[in-house]
Amino acid sequence: MVPGVGRTAVRPFPVPGTATGRCLVMGILNVTPDSFSDGARYLARDAAVGHGLAMVRNGADLVDVGGESTRPGASRVSEPEELRRVVPVVQALVASGVRVSVDTMRARVAAAAIGAGATVVNDVSGGLADIEMGRVVAESDVTYVAMHWRGHSDQMMERASYLNVVEDVRSELLRRVDALVAAGIDAGRIVLDPGLGFAKNADHCWALLRGLERILDLGHPLLVGASRKAFLGRAAEQSSGAVPTAADRDHLTAAVTTLAAAAGAACVRVHDVRSSRDAVTVAGVWQSPS
Repeated sequence: MVPGVGRTAVRPFPVPGTATGRCLVMGILNVTPDSFSDGARYLARDAAVGHGLAMVRNGADLVDVGGESTRPGASRVSEPEELRRVVPVVQALVASGVRVSVDTMRARVAAAAIGAGATVVNDVSGGLADIEMGRVVAESDVTYVAMHWRGHSDQMMERASYLNVVEDVRSELLRRVDALVAAGIDAGRIVLDPGLGFAKNADHCWALLRGLERILDLGHPLLVGASRKAFLGRAAEQSSGAVPTAADRDHLTAAVTTLAAAAGAACVRVHDVRSSRDAVTVAGVWQSPS
């Protein structure tokens, strides 16, 4: 059996109305000019909303709207600009019946998106970037995704040093859970994300994927975000000698989706929804009794 892949029951992603018993697919909607694979494509409101609706037609359970790039080396956008990019898109998608997640590190942006109808706050900093985030989430009934994080994009790769990446990430996530619960967030609404590519090199990412069961042992649903990331491109380069562009890594992403879903992940966050939705189906058949 492949390490980390077995017949693990999915710990459901805690969003009312979404499917239970299988890994969910969260579609990425970057309302930014500088995201690493699709920057500026959906910066205009109508283009963003249209793409969000298209992802739902292709099988997305949730659409994750983000107005600030977190690619390695990215500079921060101002809070007013992030609000301007995000809130109208959230409002329009919610009005169309889409379940929306907001990808933000800022409490005020999270609060505005919740007010516009978002049901998930996806915080890559796990509450470390804005001390008000815990209070905002605690005062709502949204699901909170806490990612493993060691610093902002312009400095994170300087902090990619671990004694044992799986155990270090596990212990740091556990400390974040304790802090978030102390801030008043219901533990049952916390989802964890190992933070592939964030202060992690390619070897770290693969080790975390092989060790997902150790993160699942913390008792929370798990979100995995591998989509189009550089560590996938490097794996393809080692095999073929050619480096695929970000947009050409969707088949690699779908392979990781299959493995993550079979290992018990509750959700995958992806650019290309259709291929990962098919991958979730394959994982479901793998996990079903023969």
